[in-house]
Amino acid sequence: MGHAGAAAAAVRYLGYAPVPVEPPARSRLRCVPEDERAPVDPAEFRRVLGNFVSGVTIITAPAPEGGPGPAGFACQSFASLSLDPPLVCFMVGRASTTWPRISRAGVFCVNVLGAGQDELCRAFAVSGADKFAGVAHDPAPVSGAPRLAGAVAWIDCAVHAVHPGGDHLIVVGRVTALGTDGTDRPLLFHRGRFAHLADD
Repeated sequence: MGHAGAAAAAVRYLGYAPVPVEPPARSRLRCVPEDERAPVDPAEFRRVLGNFVSGVTIITAPAPEGGPGPAGFACQSFASLSLDPPLVCFMVGRASTTWPRISRAGVFCVNVLGAGQDELCRAFAVSGADKFAGVAHDPAPVSGAPRLAGAVAWIDCAVHAVHPGGDHLIVVGRVTALGTDGTDRPLLFHRGRFAHLADD
């Protein structure tokens, strides 16, 4: 049974099915006329929001049967959403070339990176390369999406819903399995650079 078959079997077993996951049509973004001041300067928006410290994740999806390899991208816009049912969410740019592959898979795994995985994050932040070359991983138990070695936590998900959010999409995942090794500190992102927790 391939990844798609395993995912379908898991959906039947768990008693739910994700909603269709094709990205919604791109909404017309509001344009600011030349004679109207933009409500917020984009550079200032980025500078101020950069003060919010976030974790860093890599979102992965399994390879399609008979298709190219697995998909993955670095993502700092990730959050828990609901306890009952267990839901998480991440945000991805509408122009992402990786999101359509995750959407078609209908499943994904969130890999929460550890403090020593800066270079791994950088490798997954670029497009057009074989991001998984030399990267140790095994299949997540339900989705079969790559579970990256060294991640401090992993969350296996089925795509539950996709909502438009300006120039991004808000992807909601229903958690099907999760775990942590509990042995390392997380990688952080603050003011445009990686950061680490100070020693106790």
